[in-house]
Formats: sequence, structure tokens, C-alpha cells
Amino acid sequence: MIARLLPPPDLSSPPASLERLYERGYHHAWQRSQSLSPADVIDEVTRSGIMGRGGAAFPTGRKWLSVAQEPDPVKYVVMNADESELGTYKDRVLLEQDPFGPLVGLLIAAYAIGARQGYIYIRGEYQDVEQILKDALAQLETLGWTGPNGITLDIRRGAGAYIAGEETALLNSIEGKRPEPRVKPPFPTRHGLFGRPTVIQNVETLANIAHLFAHDVDWFRAVGTSATPGTKLMAVSGHVKRPGVYEIPFGTPLWTLLTDPAYAGGIGGTGDLQAVLLGGAAGTWLTAEEVRDVRLDYPDLRPYGASLGSGAVMAFDRTVDLTAVLAQLARFFAEESCGQCVPCRIGTHRLWERLKRGWPSSDQHPALRDLGEAMRDASICGLGQTAPLAFLSYLDRPQLWQAVKEA
Repeated sequence: MIARLLPPPDLSSPPASLERLYERGYHHAWQRSQSLSPADVIDEVTRSGIMGRGGAAFPTGRKWLSVAQEPDPVKYVVMNADESELGTYKDRVLLEQDPFGPLVGLLIAAYAIGARQGYIYIRGEYQDVEQILKDALAQLETLGWTGPNGITLDIRRGAGAYIAGEETALLNSIEGKRPEPRVKPPFPTRHGLFGRPTVIQNVETLANIAHLFAHDVDWFRAVGTSATPGTKLMAVSGHVKRPGVYEIPFGTPLWTLLTDPAYAGGIGGTGDLQAVLLGGAAGTWLTAEEVRDVRLDYPDLRPYGASLGSGAVMAFDRTVDLTAVLAQLARFFAEESCGQCVPCRIGTHRLWERLKRGWPSSDQHPALRDLGEAMRDASICGLGQTAPLAFLSYLDRPQLWQAVKEA
């Protein structure tokens, strides 16, 4: 099993100790980045092919370059640790076990774009993880990497709002405003935190940056696919024998992740897989047949209308009423919508109102599809755009619902 981002289980050093920092090669990563010019750091990130691991999969080097080229002398870096997607807990595990990886990645990002201030926006419920980060930051300050002699990194705690995980809502929250998404453009790379150019990266993305500079581009690209090099942390839950967070090379078959003894170890429950929800609440359903065919890579998933999203994999055996699951997802989005834009504010409630009464009759499908597509196409931010995806993908797979009695 590939193990890069997560430390090997036999390490005895505390996660926030300097001993762990040296064991994981992060001291070398920081020194190597400092031996390069900011432009060369960005070039190496670009050549590595690292893409955002928070769901959008945007090329990291391109994002950094666009911020570095902005003439504004004040820039910011932000770590998005507001992990609120249902079924997703990879960032928590990563920060608990290896906090220096994301932190050093954030410092390298700051150096590359010319930022002197950074923020770590952490989910409010992760108070134990927050303490680990504080301990790790204290160690980095003793090295002079952060604090008065280095780059200032501050922690900001989220208030439990799912919408705050959206990058511009997160920026508003740091600024002390209501966490509502901003209309884009302008994008944060030009007009971000406090109106300045800003790089926002997911925890896992930053950990990949630290490991890239602890090694080199050839090492990083040695696993994964040519289209998507590297590895991905996947949070597997539901009807599997060994739920947990697993690190896989891009291109790994989904069936392997679910059944290999090195990973989730097989289908749990009755052992008869019905479907998988890939990507969390804002994800896509895959049938048992599709699960056996698909590989976990962005180009491979595209024909299925699916994406890796937040890295959540939820498996369901045939005892589960998937319509009831859809209703719960619809309720979640209706309650978590910030209410700023009409397609999301109204659409999430209308979808929930219909699904909580059971699976709709066939004559209602066209109107509900129109509703979901309007939400997807017209909402301001990712919440409204992705809230109907699970429903639409379920609607596109009649083998999952044709045996359900129409309400």
C-alpha cells in the first residue's frame, strides 16, 4: 500500500514534535524551497501536476502563478481545514497524524507568492486538532519559520456552517462577516482576503506540496497516472469491513479500494453491494456494476458524470432505502443553504419537500430534473450547484429506483 501523506504506523514521535518534522523530511522541504527563487518554486509545483485535493481539482501551480503575478504588494495564503462534507474526514486524520506536512506546504506557498501572512481556517468542532496545530506552530516558531522572524500564521475557528467551506464564504468569515459566498469574478486570486490576492488550498493539497519539496518532481510523478500524478486520500465508510482513510495512487480501481485487504477489505453488511455515493453529500451515485468498472481518476470518472469530490466513498448494501438517503441529503442542503441566491434557497427546499414523501412518480421526473438542473446551472456557489447532483445521478440510473414503489 502506498504511504506518502500519512506517516507509517511505527513512528513513535509525537505528531507535533520537531523529531516528527525531521523524520518526515519537512526540514529538508523548507530548506530546498528556500534555495530556489519563488518563480522556480512555482515552476516545480506546475511540473509536478499537483491539483487541488478539495474537490475542484484546479492546477495548483497555475493558481500560485496568477497570484504571484498580481502587482498588489500584499498577498495572503489560507489553509481550508473547514472539513464539513458528509462522509469526509481525511483532513482531520491528516492533521492529527502529520500536522507539519500541511503547515510546511502553507509556508512554501507563502514564500512562492510573496505573502507574509497566512490563516488556517479550521472547522469549529475540530478543537482537539486545533490544539495539535497550535503545538506544531509553536515548534515552527522556535525554528524561526513563523512568528516575528518568519511568516505569520494565525488560526481562525469556523462556526459550524457547512457553507463556510466554500472559499469565498470562508474569506468573509475570516474577515468577521457572515459566511456567504461572493459573486465571482473577481476570483480570490485577484480580490481575496481583505480585497488582496489570495491563495486558498485544501489541507491535503498543502501536504502534497511539502512532500514534493522533501523529494522532487520525478518522485512525485512516480505514482498515479500521467493525467493525475500522485496519491489521493479517500475516506471510506458505510457497508465495508474496514472503514477508514486510505491513501491510493490515482487510477486505482474503486473496487480495489473497497475490497482489497490493504484497504477497506470487502463489502460489509449483507455483502451484496447496491451502490456507492462518491464524493460526499454533493457527490454522485454509482451502481454496483459501475463500481466494478471505474477507476479513481478524473478523466476516468467523467463519462459516469462523477468526480472524486472531497474524497468520500459511502457504500450501501441492498438493505438500504436509497430514496430515504436522498431525502436526508436534500434536508441537509436545505438547512445548510445560506439563502443568498434564489435557485439554492428555493430549490433545496422544494427538492426536500418532494423526496421526504417518497420516490416521485414518473410523470414528476421531468419537472424535478428541470429544478435540479436550474440549481446546478444558476446558483452562485458550489453548494447550490452540487446540491442536486446526487438526485440527478440517481434519476439517471433507473436500475436503482425502478423497483421502488412510486409514491
